[in-house]
Amino acid sequence: MAGKALWSGRFSGGMDDSMLRFTSSLDVDSRMAFYDIMGSLAHVRMLRACKILPEEDADKITDSLRKIARKIEDGKFEMDPLLEDIHTNIEVQLTKSIGAVGGKLHTGRSRNDQVATDFKMYLRDAALNCVQAVNTLIKALQDVARANGDTVLPGYTHMQHAQPVTLAQHLLAHAFRFGRDADRFLDTYERMNKCPLGAAALAGTTYPIDRKMTSDLLGFRDPTENSMDSVSSRDFVTELAFDASMVAVDLSSLCEEIILWSTSEFRFIEVDDRYSTGSSIMPQKKNPDIAELVRGRTGSAIGAVVTMLAMTKGLPLSYNRDLQEDKRPVMDSLQMVTDSVYMTVKVVSTMRIDASRMFEVTNMGFINATDLADYLVVKGVPFREAHGIVGATVRYCIENKTTLDNLTLEQFHKFSPLIDEDVFQTIAVKSCVERRDSYGGTSPPSTEVELAISMQDSVRREDDVRLKDQILAGCWEKLLKG
Repeated sequence: MAGKALWSGRFSGGMDDSMLRFTSSLDVDSRMAFYDIMGSLAHVRMLRACKILPEEDADKITDSLRKIARKIEDGKFEMDPLLEDIHTNIEVQLTKSIGAVGGKLHTGRSRNDQVATDFKMYLRDAALNCVQAVNTLIKALQDVARANGDTVLPGYTHMQHAQPVTLAQHLLAHAFRFGRDADRFLDTYERMNKCPLGAAALAGTTYPIDRKMTSDLLGFRDPTENSMDSVSSRDFVTELAFDASMVAVDLSSLCEEIILWSTSEFRFIEVDDRYSTGSSIMPQKKNPDIAELVRGRTGSAIGAVVTMLAMTKGLPLSYNRDLQEDKRPVMDSLQMVTDSVYMTVKVVSTMRIDASRMFEVTNMGFINATDLADYLVVKGVPFREAHGIVGATVRYCIENKTTLDNLTLEQFHKFSPLIDEDVFQTIAVKSCVERRDSYGGTSPPSTEVELAISMQDSVRREDDVRLKDQILAGCWEKLLKG
C-alpha cells in the first residue's frame, strides 16, 4: 500500500512504502511538536493582523491549534506513521478538525522556513538547558574548591610532577573551562536568535506579511535578513554541535583525572559507591564507571560536529533535502552532553578526598626545584645559571636516593655558596604554594579571588538564562491564551 503526501496534486500515484520509510523524519522531528504549534500560532495571528486571512478563519485555526497543543502536552496527540513528519501530522489533524479552512494556515510560508523556525526554537531551549547543566557542574566544582583552599597536591605537566598547587586551584581550572563552554552556548543563542519564518521556500512571499511581528511573537530578536540564507544555512546547528563537543571534551579531561585519582597508585579520591560498579570476577574492584562512560561518549559529540560539517560542505543554495539529516546528530549530542554533565555533578559533589595522601605524594620527587632556582635568582644568580645549578643538585639527589628537603646546608654548598639556612623554609612545599600569590596563582588568597570571579560568572549566567526563559515563557503564554 502506498502512502499519500499532503500535497499530492502533482503526482498520479502514491508514494511507495519503502520511499516513505526512507524519507520519514517523524521519529526525530516529533520532538519539535510544541514549537511547530507555537510557530503556527504566531503565523496565523500575523495573517489575521495583516488581513491576509479573514478573522473568522484565523480564529478557527487558532482555537484548533491550541487544542492540539493541549493534546501534545497531555501526551494524547496520536501521530500517523504514514505521514512523513510532525509538521504534516499537525496540519492533517488541523484539517480534520476544522475542514478545508485548516489548509489556509500554510498561506505565506513554506515547509522550508517553517522547519528552520521550529528547529531554531527547539535549539534555543536546548542551549539554555545545556547552560544550566554546565553551570550546575561549575557550582559543584566551586563547592569542593571552597572546602579545599589549603589542600595541596602535585601540579602536573606531561603527567610529571611540576609544581605544588592547591586542589582549589586545580578544580577552578576546570570551572573556568566549563564557564567558557557555557558562555559559548549563550553566544550561539544570540547569533541564532533571528526568525526565518516568512522567508517561505527561498525567495520570500508575495503576501503582505509582517515578519517583524512573527519574530516578536516567537521571542526572536529580529527576522533573518535574507530569505535564501534563512532556509539553507545550518551554521547555528553546527555551532551548537561544536559547543556540545567542547563540553564533552572538557568533561572527558575532568573524568580522566577522576579515573586516575581513584586508582591504587594515586589514591587521591574515592568515588562514592552510588556511582561505581564492581567486577563480575574480581571482588576487590571498584570501578569509576560514570567517569569512564562520560569519557567514552565524547566520541559521539565530536561525531555530530563532523556530521554537520560533512553534510553542509557542498550544498548549493538554497534548501536541499540533505538538511533533513541535521536534527538527530545535534539533538542527540545536546541531550547526551546534558545527561553527562548532571552525572558528573553527582560524582564530583560526592567524591571523598584524601588530603593527606595528596600532600604525601606532593613531597615525593623534586616538585620544589623551581623554588630553589627562584631562591638563587633572588640571591643574584641569573635564572639560566640557577636552572643549571638546581639541575645538578637534583641529579645528585637522585644518585644518592634523597630529596632536596633532606639535603644538609653543607651538601647545598657543593652547588652554590649562596644557599643559606633560609632555603629550607623557601623550598617547603606549603611555602611554595603560599608564595605563588600572583593574580591567578595557586596561593590560598589568589585562589579566593579566582573563586569569587567564578561565582560571579555563574550568577551572571543564571540571570541571563532566567531572563531568556522568562521571555520565551511569556511568548508561549500569549500565543496559547491569547
